Amino acid sequence: MIGMIVRFIVSALVLMLVSWIVPGLRVNGFTGALIAAAVIAILGYAAEKLFGDRISRVGRGSIGFLTAAVVIYFSQFLVPNYISVSIIGALLASLVIGIVDSFVPTTLR
Repeated sequence: MIGMIVRFIVSALVLMLVSWIVPGLRVNGFTGALIAAAVIAILGYAAEKLFGDRISRVGRGSIGFLTAAVVIYFSQFLVPNYISVSIIGALLASLVIGIVDSFVPTTLR
């Protein structure tokens, strides 16, 4: 449970950081980032369940990148007052979040 809370807080902070770096992505405050992170996590979980293990290890990186961009883009329609993003902004945000996620741990060990 604590690991999930840490993951959401780190995800929200990363989302806020990315919104300052990436043009075309706007997040309204920390509360908006928390809500957007929760929606992105739920949509990402649904996409992961949809694709399952049918993706090869080589294709997982590119599919993950594109899936993350689509999830970020469609999250703005579920929480329109908290996140606003263009298609290019979603692609750039997905790239930056992927890079940051490879360096920032989101689980407690």
